[in-house]
Amino acid sequence: MRRRTLALSMGMAALLAALGGLVLATPASAASGCSVTYAVSGQWPGGFGANLTIKNLGDPITSWTLVWSYPAGQQVTQAWNATVTQSGSQVTAKNVGYNGSVATNATASFGFNGTWTGSNPVPTSFTLNGTACTGSVTGSTGPSPTPSRTTAGPTTGPTQPPGGGVPSDAAWVATGAFDSWTNNGYTLNNDVWGGGAGSQTIWARTGTNWGVVSNQPRTSGVKSYPHTGKTLNRTLSSLHSVSSSFNVSVPSDGDYETAYDIWANNNAYEVMIWANQKGAVGPIAESYDSNGAVPSASNVNVGGSTWNVYRGSNGSNAVYSFLRTSATNSATIDVLAVLNWLRTQAWWGDVTVGDVQFGFELSGTAGQSNFVCNSFSITSS
Repeated sequence: MRRRTLALSMGMAALLAALGGLVLATPASAASGCSVTYAVSGQWPGGFGANLTIKNLGDPITSWTLVWSYPAGQQVTQAWNATVTQSGSQVTAKNVGYNGSVATNATASFGFNGTWTGSNPVPTSFTLNGTACTGSVTGSTGPSPTPSRTTAGPTTGPTQPPGGGVPSDAAWVATGAFDSWTNNGYTLNNDVWGGGAGSQTIWARTGTNWGVVSNQPRTSGVKSYPHTGKTLNRTLSSLHSVSSSFNVSVPSDGDYETAYDIWANNNAYEVMIWANQKGAVGPIAESYDSNGAVPSASNVNVGGSTWNVYRGSNGSNAVYSFLRTSATNSATIDVLAVLNWLRTQAWWGDVTVGDVQFGFELSGTAGQSNFVCNSFSITSS
C-alpha cells in the first residue's frame, strides 16, 4: 500500500518533464488585475497559519511577486510554496520554481506561519507584479484565539485529547494540507495529499509532543503522513550515533502504520521503519505471493528490535522497509545500526542521510480518529 511514494514520484517526474523547456522571464504585468483569497488556517496565542490563493485576472504571467502590508505588526516566520520576505510591515512573496506560470483566470497558492500580538486582522490590499488586485480580496480570520493555550514543556505520560479533540493547551493547531511548524529543532508537517483525502487537524504542544485528529476514507492509497523530524545531512561514515525513542497512542481500528521515513542521497533512497501496523497496509517489495509482500530478509535482529526487511522500488527510488515482527507503541531504536545494516548488505554505500521523519502514515481511519505522539526524540553525533 506504499502508493504515496510512487504517486509522488510519478507526479514529480511529470512535473519535471513539463518544466523541462520552461525559461523563466521577467514578471509580466497582470494587465487587468487579480483577486486574492487570504485564509487563516489556524490561530493560537502569539501565532497563526495562513493560506493565500492568487487568481490572475490579466494576461498570462511566467513569474509572480505578491506584496501586501500588515496593519497590526504581524510577522511571517516560515513559508512553503513561495519565498517570503518582510521589511517592516510590508511582506513580499515570490513564486518558487514550479509555480511561477499562471494563466489567465488560473490560480497559484502558498502558505505560511506567522506571529501576532494584540490582534490579527486580514490585509485589505495586495499587488501582483506591481498591479493592484482590485478584483476582490476575500479574507478569513479563522478560529478565534484561545487565551488558555500556552506553550507547554514535554509531557511525561499519554496525552490523548480530552473528548476526542484538540487539547486546550496546544501551542500550535493547523488544518492546511502542508502546514508546518518548527519548535526546538524539530519540524512538524501535516502532509495531506492525493485524490479523495479527508480532513485532518494537527496540533502540538512541542515539536515532540503532538497529534492529529484525522478522518480519512478507507480506500486504496496513502492519504496523509503527519510527522515530526530533523534533517541530518550527514554521511553514514561521519555519524557515530543516531538514536531515537518514541511513545504513541493509536486507535484500535483503521488502515495505518506508525513509521519512520528516512531519506538519503537527495531522495534516491527511502528507508521506512514500521513500529506497528493496522488493517490494509503493506510495504513495497521485490516480490509478492498470496499472502502479500515477500520479505528479502526475515527475522533480522538489528537496532534493538527484530524485523522483516523488504526491498523494492517505486519506479523512481529504492525503498527499504523494516517491519517490526511484534508491533509496539513505545521503543528506543538504534537508527544508525539499521542504516549501517543496509550497507553491510551492499544495498547502498556511504550515503548522505537527509531527513529523518517520524509519524503516522494513514491510508484510512475508522471515522474521526486520534493519533498522538506522547513523546519523541532523535539524537545524533
